Amino acid sequence: MSPSQTPTIIIATRESRLALWQAEHVKALLEARGHSVQLLGMTTKGDQILDKSLSKVGGKGLFVKELEVALEEGRAHIAVHSLKDVPMELPEGFALACVMEREDPRDAFVSPHYENLDALPQGAVVGTSSLRRQVLLQALRPDLKIEPLRGNLDTRLRKLDDGQYDAIVLAAAGLKRLGLEARIRATFAPTAMLPAAGQGALGIEVRSDRQDLIDALAPLAHQATWLTVAAERAVSRAMGGSCSMPLAAHGTFTNDVLQLDAAWGDVDGQAPLVRVADNAAVTTLAQAEALGDAIAQRLRAGGARGAEPLI
Repeated sequence: MSPSQTPTIIIATRESRLALWQAEHVKALLEARGHSVQLLGMTTKGDQILDKSLSKVGGKGLFVKELEVALEEGRAHIAVHSLKDVPMELPEGFALACVMEREDPRDAFVSPHYENLDALPQGAVVGTSSLRRQVLLQALRPDLKIEPLRGNLDTRLRKLDDGQYDAIVLAAAGLKRLGLEARIRATFAPTAMLPAAGQGALGIEVRSDRQDLIDALAPLAHQATWLTVAAERAVSRAMGGSCSMPLAAHGTFTNDVLQLDAAWGDVDGQAPLVRVADNAAVTTLAQAEALGDAIAQRLRAGGARGAEPLI
């Protein structure tokens, strides 16, 4: 179906400033290809529950569910997600139609007073609600005090500026997309702070029977990013992954060879950090996922434990 024949595409989006930026970005790209596009702003449970850790109330899928209901009911046609917020298994009838070119996947160190992690004084308070970041920070600086940090990006920065934390750790991609790159005091090398699966990448979800939308989104896809995040997400899927598990998985692509690194840590500090890496020639999603599965097996062999059911 040509753009002129396609009805208006309605994008379901969270109403945070970053989510709206992402939806507007996709809207502009589709409009440039001749499509008519509108946004449907929504508030999700993940946006509403700010007094509890995501790992205790259902995981990052809380940011996605209401958008999927809008797709199911036909109130919207596509949903734009930060891929690291998308559960590893989509509900029946839904599909990831497009993965776009990745922004910077690294974590950012943000602080009004200290230039990097090493500069923090002993016992400094660092904010993050990511179990992955918590275990990796503990491995780098066991003396730090890691405190929960919830809310959208602007809320987190305000809490930092109000003096509740000495520093916070955020995804560099979100800061860059909102023009807040100046807030980044340092970026963590992936070797030190391995990113989350899908971090920095945008994914577009549709109903799996909407081939017309899948075709319309195809030109927005970035194949190397898609293969890379497919491998990363396969690690998480094989480990039973969600934000309730301190797991990192990050791939880099060079000349059809995908290098995949992963790490698992114990939040209670009772077990050592497990890190594994491997590479393979990858040109298909199946090959990418096979590499991810193999990495997950090696994590388990090294002592990593899969996710436990949420209580």
